[in-house]
Amino acid sequence: MPGIRVAAAQIDTVVGDLEGNAARIIAAYEEAEALGADLVVFPELTVTGYPPEDLLLRPAFVAAAAEALEKVAVRTGRAAAVVGYPEAGRDLWNSAAVLAHGRVQGVYRKQLLPNYSVFDERRYFAQGTESGPLFVVGGVKVGVTICEDSWSPTGPIVELSAGGAELVVNLNASPYYAGRLRERETMLATRAADASVPIVYANLVGGQDELVFDGASLVFDESGRLTARAAQFREDLLVVDVEVRATFRRRLLDPRGRSGGATLPEVVVSDARVAGEPIVARVEPVLDPVREVYEALVLGTRDYVRKNEFSDVLIGLSGGVDSALVAAIAVDALGAEHVTGVLMPSRYSSPGSITDAEELAANLGVRTLVVPIEPAHAAFEEMLAPVFEGTEPNVAEENVQSRVRGNVLMSISNKLGCMVLTTGNKSEMATGYATLYGDMVGGFAVIKDVPKTLVYALCHDRNERAGTDLIPSAIIEKPPSAELRPEQLDTDSLPAYDLLDPILQRYVEDDRSIAELEDEGHDPALVRRVARLVDRNEYKRRQGPPGVRVSPKAFGKDRRLPITNRWPG
Repeated sequence: MPGIRVAAAQIDTVVGDLEGNAARIIAAYEEAEALGADLVVFPELTVTGYPPEDLLLRPAFVAAAAEALEKVAVRTGRAAAVVGYPEAGRDLWNSAAVLAHGRVQGVYRKQLLPNYSVFDERRYFAQGTESGPLFVVGGVKVGVTICEDSWSPTGPIVELSAGGAELVVNLNASPYYAGRLRERETMLATRAADASVPIVYANLVGGQDELVFDGASLVFDESGRLTARAAQFREDLLVVDVEVRATFRRRLLDPRGRSGGATLPEVVVSDARVAGEPIVARVEPVLDPVREVYEALVLGTRDYVRKNEFSDVLIGLSGGVDSALVAAIAVDALGAEHVTGVLMPSRYSSPGSITDAEELAANLGVRTLVVPIEPAHAAFEEMLAPVFEGTEPNVAEENVQSRVRGNVLMSISNKLGCMVLTTGNKSEMATGYATLYGDMVGGFAVIKDVPKTLVYALCHDRNERAGTDLIPSAIIEKPPSAELRPEQLDTDSLPAYDLLDPILQRYVEDDRSIAELEDEGHDPALVRRVARLVDRNEYKRRQGPPGVRVSPKAFGKDRRLPITNRWPG
């Protein structure tokens, strides 16, 4: 039966590391070729890493990317490779080069350029205008598309199918957020069935600044049935035998597949396939929703730390649930030997918080440093006493402690060369319940896109998988508190998190107005209070470190509101 052996190579590239990325491409290509692959599909802009952003505005960078592509091309043999790169000519295109027999056999230019959410491709690229050509690999006519091209129901995949494609490959750098894999699978199943053509979807994996790419490359047959899925959140080589006779027969019987399409030109790339033992396609299981988020946080943290050439991290351990979760993620990402917890007790720290932090550190196997902040706290109070004279104590005095802790962490970071991981969650970042130049300082904000209610779910899930209270139950069960004054609780300043988080989701992620939230039944006074907190604290968020994006709309690239802003919501 006619067919082709295809490998989807989901590799973890590094933006700007052209030599390293080329080496990764070659290694994956050679592994796939050894397994009898006729065609190896790599992610979008594989050569440069994704997204390269304003590096693309530098001619030297684009020229070096072309040289790196050529180095990959000369290493190719019988098997064809489809590799993403920026193609320069009279303009710049987001392109896929088809390589085989030591050279570039042809190029496809991405037609649909996303310019929403975290994407900004029209800033850099011109749109491709042609769906073809078809690349004949092992006797099979293959159409090439890139990421957004697959999302349009009337776009390039339909045109390729109508023009004679027997297989469509799709190069991707599709960022993760919770539930994204299910959206992709639904879309691709529909696209394959509507076009009566199998689709091989190769996705990037790894972390790049706040973005995480989850891999989970996919293969669908011509009826829209999922036939293979690669692993989530790790590098993988998914090899599958794709049959094309069923595609031909299905198209003969489907009027939609026989109407209107112009025959596309063909480029013969490689000879007939090498016969071999059939490969049984594998469908890797999908992680449950909470575990999926956890693995995204682990991967995003690991890659941010390591790709920025750090080996060790510091975390301020307060005995609270947020710092406990960040510590657990850091250990899973980097290993306990690369994580140091810093305990910084103050006059307001409860004995339980100190012992809880010590128990957590012991459970995780991380070393701890203890730096009491009372001497610095007292010195600041003495220095500021003349300025504060005649005023009532308020948040200014409370924030002194947080800023002392921030200074301690950054001083240790400078001395030891460790990156500080901040511990604020999305609920706090949204409402400004965090101290600028205090607990917000650091290199990476691991859970800045994780609402407080999800923080608890992630802690419970991690303990369940550990089979023990890795994160001590006392930490999870006690009411959250910043411990900046006697008997302080978060609910002194914020609504209860089970009331706050749903409003934040609708206001921040879903862009609902105050009036719409009130119409949905939320308490009007609470809605207005929360909206005011969110809007007033945009300036704080602008000055905070990046963190892992796990929701459809995170603070950062996704949400670019003006700081100076009088829109009432």
